Amino acid sequence: MLQTLKNAWRTPDIRKKIVFVLFILLLYRIGTVIPVPFVDAGNFSNAFGGTIFDYMNTLSGGALSTATLFALGISPYITSSIVIQLLCVVFPNKLGSLGKDEAGKKKLNNLTRIITVVLALVSAIGYYMLLATERVDAAGNSYTMVVPYAIKGGTSDGTWFLYAATIVICFCASAALIMWLAEKINENGLGNGISIILFANIVGSTVSFAIQLGKIVYYAYLGQSAIGSKVLYTSLAVLFALVIAAVILALTVFVIFITGSERRIPVQYAKRVVGRKMMGGQSSNLPIKLNMTGVMPIIFASSIISLPTTIMTLAGANMNGFWYNLFAPSGVFYPIAEFLLIIGFAYFYVSISFDPVEVANNLKKQGGMIPGIRQGRPTSDFIKRILNKVTLIGALFLGVIAILPIIASPLFLEPLIRFFIGDYFTSVGMSAYVAQQAASMASSFTFGGTSLLIVVGVAIETFRELEAQLTMRNYKGFLGN
Repeated sequence: MLQTLKNAWRTPDIRKKIVFVLFILLLYRIGTVIPVPFVDAGNFSNAFGGTIFDYMNTLSGGALSTATLFALGISPYITSSIVIQLLCVVFPNKLGSLGKDEAGKKKLNNLTRIITVVLALVSAIGYYMLLATERVDAAGNSYTMVVPYAIKGGTSDGTWFLYAATIVICFCASAALIMWLAEKINENGLGNGISIILFANIVGSTVSFAIQLGKIVYYAYLGQSAIGSKVLYTSLAVLFALVIAAVILALTVFVIFITGSERRIPVQYAKRVVGRKMMGGQSSNLPIKLNMTGVMPIIFASSIISLPTTIMTLAGANMNGFWYNLFAPSGVFYPIAEFLLIIGFAYFYVSISFDPVEVANNLKKQGGMIPGIRQGRPTSDFIKRILNKVTLIGALFLGVIAILPIIASPLFLEPLIRFFIGDYFTSVGMSAYVAQQAASMASSFTFGGTSLLIVVGVAIETFRELEAQLTMRNYKGFLGN
């Protein structure tokens, strides 16, 4: 891997691409810290509470919780791309055929851009309404994140509309700018622009997670007066941080192993005469990846299962009510429903992206057959049976990776955080901060499985593309023999 990076950096044209991608990511990270006018988003992340905004905040690298310029992140562009892909499958004659030539691809790209802007506008309006919702602090005073005017009540001269329009335009324009940056990476850089930006956001958010682990150790030390207690609590806090790091490392290795696993179906090609040459007679295999769907089932399942809490949050429902707690990640219903939805969406996504009948027909045209299986329908039925088994294993893997952090947060993470830092903040009259710190770290950990899958998948695909370009220049990469 390191040798691949060295060889890539020594190649002038690849080095230019790498520098270009890094420059785009620098511009993007700068946009994630530029504040939007008339917004003060202090403690705004407390309003997420297991909604879809928690997931969007993860994809935006934490920009959503601070209401900065790039708060919407790459999510509108991702959603638009997914919608276009699904529409191409649903309408193969009208939209699916457009992707077969350059002119059609340009039309699909323009349609993707239009949908992205529309989704960004809708998201910006909803995000503004969430910011402008009146809240009550501990002292009983009402306030909003939008200063000095709120959408409710407004002002006597109606100038609140100008403030609202400014905020919405900033969010919408920044989403279009992010789409342009991603396309520039596709044109002049390395890898997929959407994936690279997602990768940078998630890796950037891990820094804050590491800082929170460090704070736990520090506060565990401050919370005790006796030397023996300081040593004991600090040692336990360090052990807790090491265990969390070890679990993340073990999950990373497991995800890499599963991502690279595949079921290979043997294929034998018959000999045939083409002109004066004898063709065929070779053995090959048909690889079926264990995790063929990638992270898409988790994205779909997380979006759907988070809709009830998102709607209740936008409607101003009580976050301590029965129905809100039922659909929250800390409830019993959330992990069970998400696990079942992931399995369902895994089968759905495979059914629209892999057609056993088409594969069987292609094998028949090329003179290939699976040993012991007749060509035609028996071959497609055999591939379908194998595909169903492999999809089930891959779906179970995705389900475990997705719900493991969700289950671990309320049962393991939050109680230990309160145990280590609770004494210190209670002694200084900041017990509310303990709950806030625990909830913040737990929410970051909740979508850790999804983030891990994205990071591993993007890293593997990017290095494969890098190695492919190096292979053309007679370099050996870490994936080669």
